[in-house]
Amino acid sequence: MSQPSSPPKLSLYSNFTPKPILKLPSSTLPFPSKPTKPHLPFKPLSSLSPKPHQTLYSLLRAIPDWADHVKERGMRQKRSLYNHHKWVLHRSSLRHLRHLLSSLSSRVILSLIPPVIAFTSVATVIACYNSAVESLLLPSFLPVLRASSLPYQLTAPALALLLVFRTEASYSRFEEGRKTWTKVVAGTNDFARLVMASVDNSSNSSLKNALLSYIIAFPVALKCHVIHGSDIGGDLQTLLEVDDLAVVLDSKHRPRCIIEFISQSLRLLNLEESKRNMLESKISCFHEGIGVCEQLLGIPIPLSYTRLTSRFLVLWHVTLPIILWDDCHWIVIPATFVSAASLFCIEEVGVLIEEPFPMLALDELCDHVHDNIQEAIATEKVILSQLTSKRKRHSKNHSPNGWPTS
Repeated sequence: MSQPSSPPKLSLYSNFTPKPILKLPSSTLPFPSKPTKPHLPFKPLSSLSPKPHQTLYSLLRAIPDWADHVKERGMRQKRSLYNHHKWVLHRSSLRHLRHLLSSLSSRVILSLIPPVIAFTSVATVIACYNSAVESLLLPSFLPVLRASSLPYQLTAPALALLLVFRTEASYSRFEEGRKTWTKVVAGTNDFARLVMASVDNSSNSSLKNALLSYIIAFPVALKCHVIHGSDIGGDLQTLLEVDDLAVVLDSKHRPRCIIEFISQSLRLLNLEESKRNMLESKISCFHEGIGVCEQLLGIPIPLSYTRLTSRFLVLWHVTLPIILWDDCHWIVIPATFVSAASLFCIEEVGVLIEEPFPMLALDELCDHVHDNIQEAIATEKVILSQLTSKRKRHSKNHSPNGWPTS
């Protein structure tokens, strides 16, 4: 018995194979092809938009960055030596009014704007909070921020002594830097005087002039070595020849390189051994000046001392409105402002004079050394000719036996 044939299954697939369509050239297409998006080498503006926390951080850093810029710009200003006119203004009875009117141009006061604003804002927030709690504008379970003033009365002398010792240590560094540069300037003038008196012009004229230029160039090189951002090439281009200046600029330690020029020049001079040893002994003053300046520049006041002073001041002024609330209420805002402005100003002065060299008039000191030695060189021949003429007149007016001629 045969089985009935099953009906064929329907299939969704067909055996039809489409013929390939001829690919037409692009020039014969009736419509232009869809342009592809060009590859942009930069990100869209939406991805470059600053994040909220970055914007807040930049806003908070705006005032401190501006204050630091003002401070550093003031540190790069050239100081000037005092003359009689400046001393008269310095001790004038109107100096207090003049100093008060120039407060907004003081880099010390402008650098205090960030901490003073910060602590005054903290005092304002605490005053608003306490007033809101006492006025029942906030829930009653919130406490009023107040405390006893006894801890402040006990720690105030410690803070005063800490600020005094910090400023005194900074001033001692300033005084040491000033004395060191006084010795360098005096040693330079003395060295140049001995060279002019000991070296004969007949056989060592060119080498003597080169040696004097090296001596004049040493304080300038030392000044550029201890002050950041100095243009040593511009300062020395009028003192040294081009090839000598190239050697100095290529060296890692410019003052020691000039000392080497001085030492080699002394060896080439036609001098007696005693005179050469005397001149070489004067170089020790230059080495001593370099050592003291590098020590002051590289070793600050112990950092733990500076950090302790800063932390003490910050904690003092953060809690000051809480201590003064019961006695002053809203007056805590101006009281915090005055306290922060005065105490942080003392601390800021100590930090500024801790690095003594930007506070000294080193440019004018170097100019004075240059002018004094150039003046001595210019007047050397004039004085020598006058003394020679006086000696000749004296010999003519006296006979060989010591009796004056008739």
